[in-house]
Order: sequence, then C-alpha cells, then structure tokens
Amino acid sequence: MEKTERKQSARIQTSLLNPGEKVVLGAIVRKLPSWVTSDQLTGLGVVGALMIAIGYALTYLRPEWLWLANLGFFVNWFGDSLDGTLARHRNQQRPLYGFYIDHNLDCVCTFLMVAGAGMSAYMSLWSSLLIIVPYLMLDVFVMINAHLKNEFRLTFAKLGPTELRLIIVVANSVLYFSPALQEWSCQVSFLGKDHTLMALDVVGMSISFILTIIYFVSLWQDAQYYGRIDPLVKKKED
Repeated sequence: MEKTERKQSARIQTSLLNPGEKVVLGAIVRKLPSWVTSDQLTGLGVVGALMIAIGYALTYLRPEWLWLANLGFFVNWFGDSLDGTLARHRNQQRPLYGFYIDHNLDCVCTFLMVAGAGMSAYMSLWSSLLIIVPYLMLDVFVMINAHLKNEFRLTFAKLGPTELRLIIVVANSVLYFSPALQEWSCQVSFLGKDHTLMALDVVGMSISFILTIIYFVSLWQDAQYYGRIDPLVKKKED
C-alpha cells in the first residue's frame, strides 16, 4: 500500500504558562523509561478524564471527592501534554495516526470531564453543556485552520488547555475550603423557565462566555484573512 504523506501543521502555542511548561515537559521526557510510549500517555490522559468524571459525580457523597477530580486534571495534563512531546523527543512522530487518535480522544476526554462536572453536587448538567459547545466550536475552528492554513493553534488570548485546567483546579480548591460556597445557590429565570444556579455553574458560565467571545472574534479575524487571500474575481462578460 502506498504510504500517505502529510506535512505536519505548525503548532501555535503562545499561552501564559507555555515557556515554563516546555521546560518541565522537556525535563520529564528525558527521564521517562524506554518502555513508556506515546500511546500509553494518551491512554493515561483518558484515565485522568475518567478520574475527573468520577470525582465530580461522587461529590454528592462528600466534598473530599473534589480532590480526586483535581488529581484527575493533573493526570490528564500529564498524559495529554507528554504524548506528543515524547514522540517529538524520540523522533517517532506519526502525523496521520497521531492526529486522528489524539484529537478524537481529546473530544472524548472533554465530554467525560464536562459531563462529570454536570453530575456533581455543585453544577447543573445544563450549565456544563454550555462549556462543551463553544469548546467544540473552537476545536472545529482549529481543525479547519489546520487544513486550510497548515497551522495548528493551541492557544487563544494567551489561554490554552493547561491554563483552563489550572483555573478549574483553583475553583475546585476554593469550593472545597468554603462550606458557604458549597451550600450557595440562587434562582434565576431565563426564557420563562426557572433555573437553580450553584457555585460551579457561575464558573462554568463564565468559561463558556469567554470561549464564545474568543470563538467569534477569531472567526471574524480569520474570515478577513481568507477574504484577502481568496478575493472575489468577477468573470468577464462575453
């Protein structure tokens, strides 16, 4: 069978934590034993997402389960950030297979994490879905640009997956140490329906709002770019 060649997209990574994160990841991959593979790290990222979902769901029993969710965010970061780093370090990149597996499992992990949060004692399922919609819209935006620009953008407004994980871990920790926040709720009316807002609903809605603004601003900017490089050419009349 003829091998399909695919040029790797240029990675655009300009997040706040990226310089320090690159140093840490580089140091870790140099210490990993030879039997550790990129596929194993990708699988570990999925395990981390499962830990997050289970931790959140079990908060109905005790708030201490928030720490399992926090640990899951670390495990997910470890696997998700190191799988590609290890492949590049060992010069074992597989552009087609890696792109296919990594980004499909990213969607699975996102679903697990967000659905888990929506099953927690501190967040409604409907508000958790408000996070996943703009996140996946941005994901589609990135994939389209990877095809059209050969550019894979990992950060927006200096924020990337690592920063989002850290924000959520901080929110979980503040929630754990504040019993008043654990008990807090309020009633709001939207489109004729009453909804109960809890602590993590506010965090989730804020993240959703930021992601939505980032999406539409980026969409507008790139639409201008594509309009310039692909102008309308009028056909000459016979």
